[in-house]
Amino acid sequence: TAVAGVADQPTVFYCGSSGGGIWKTTDAGATWQNVSDGFLDVGSIGAIAVAPSDPKVIYVGTGEASIRGQTTSPGDGVYKSTDAGKTWVHLGLAATLHIAAIAIDPANPDIVYVAAQGNPYVPTRERGVYRSQDGGKSWNQVLFVNPSTGAHDLSIDPKDPRVLYAALWDYQRLPWNIRSGGPGSGLWKSS
Repeated sequence: TAVAGVADQPTVFYCGSSGGGIWKTTDAGATWQNVSDGFLDVGSIGAIAVAPSDPKVIYVGTGEASIRGQTTSPGDGVYKSTDAGKTWVHLGLAATLHIAAIAIDPANPDIVYVAAQGNPYVPTRERGVYRSQDGGKSWNQVLFVNPSTGAHDLSIDPKDPRVLYAALWDYQRLPWNIRSGGPGSGLWKSS
C-alpha cells in the first residue's frame, strides 16, 4: 500500500503492506527483507517517505490508507528510522489511525508533514494535516476542515518547500456502504 525509493540509490526501495509491515530491497526488488518486525506494534502501513537530504531518515505512517473495503487495518501513528531501516522509534499520532501520505522538506529532514485520514467509521478531530519541525518529537495539526474530512495526499514543492498541497476527502465507512465525498473534500495549498 506504500512505496518509496532512494533518489541516489536506484536499487533501494521500501515497501509497506496492508498487514505485513515494512520491507526493504537493495537489489531493485530481486530480494526483500522485513525491516519492521520487532519495532512496530502494528503491521499495517499507509505511507512511507525517505528524506531527500538524508536517505538514512525514513518516516512511516501506519494504518491502511485504502479504506474502500468493509474492513481496514488501523495503525498507531508514525514511526521513524535514522539508520536506513535498521531500527525504528514511535513518534506519536496514534489516534489518527490511518495515515495516507507523508511529505518531508527536501532540505531539512526534521520538517515533516503527515496526511491523517482518521477513524473511517466515525467523525473525529484527529483528521487533517499535521506538521513536525523537530523530527517528530512534537506535532501540530496545521489543517483541519471538519470531523468527517481526512487528508489523503500531500505534495511539497522540491524547489520551494514553503509550498505544500494537500488533498482532503470527506468520507465515512459504514458497515453496508461508504459515504464518499462531501463539502469538506478538496485541494488545499499553503505557501
